[in-house]
Amino acid sequence: MRAMLFDGSSATLYERDLPDPRPGPGQILLDVHACGVCRTDLHLVDRELTEPKRPVIPGHEIVGVVAELGAGVTGFALGERVGVPWLGRTCGQCRYCRSARENLCDDAGFTGYTIDGGYAERTVADSRYCFHLPFHYTDIEAAPLLCAGLIGYRTLAMAGDAKRIGLYGFGAAAHIVAQVARHQQREVYAFTRAGDHAAQQLALRLGAAWAGGSDEPPPVELDAALLFAPVGALVPRALRAVAKGGVVVCGGIHMSDIPAFPYAFLWGERRVVSVANLTRDDGVAFMRIADATRLSIETTSYALSDANRALDDLRSGRLTGAAVLTMG
Repeated sequence: MRAMLFDGSSATLYERDLPDPRPGPGQILLDVHACGVCRTDLHLVDRELTEPKRPVIPGHEIVGVVAELGAGVTGFALGERVGVPWLGRTCGQCRYCRSARENLCDDAGFTGYTIDGGYAERTVADSRYCFHLPFHYTDIEAAPLLCAGLIGYRTLAMAGDAKRIGLYGFGAAAHIVAQVARHQQREVYAFTRAGDHAAQQLALRLGAAWAGGSDEPPPVELDAALLFAPVGALVPRALRAVAKGGVVVCGGIHMSDIPAFPYAFLWGERRVVSVANLTRDDGVAFMRIADATRLSIETTSYALSDANRALDDLRSGRLTGAAVLTMG
């Protein structure tokens, strides 16, 4: 099979021919049809995430068809379309797993980081951590649901019942979250890179009440701000934009350092919290929403061999929406 490998020596992925993986007990073998290109993949190749398996096949927004079932697999059938997310396994024994917080597991495995992922023609995955996908999305549309959608959904959930939501960084996750928030009758205010009129127009098309640069104040006080751009300087800006009692939720796995800011920005029972990974319950709940609400997924497709170009487009901000690799 063809695969793109990260060996840690540079930010370049290398195309290789590898033996097909074989499913062990509890695993499924997938013919990969599409795999989303996530900012976490970019943090991996830019060596901002420091403990990957090496070499590793990146990619954790995997859509594929079951080609073989390992011993003991239930709930999936040959030929069925399946989604594989970031959370690839948990220990089931630590205090986090035993308290319905498996996203914080002390011994978790992560697809495309510590477990080989979906930048390949075939992959294996633990069936207990895979998801059934809504039928009315194409493979390319379904791929971003598996991280941009899932992590975005968890980030939104951590805002509680906040009515006015600010989204900082209007890319793959935010353009999905905006639609979920609108479905929940919330107001959405979108913040993009200064001058990114394409992203601002996308936000307005998807129902945002306002869209502007992240250097601009919103027209109203926000109840919550969700940060998807990995820019620490946005935290104090977002704190200034939220009302007393508001929350700033940092939705990424990596962020540049947060600069010092006056205590007055935080005062008034404002909070700053982070999101870590996801739980399987998050996945089930979000897929139910995605099935009931036909989300518009903005994508740009690339061939598997063009993975480096997709990552560079993401790095430089040339993308609107989500990048997705297809296997031809």
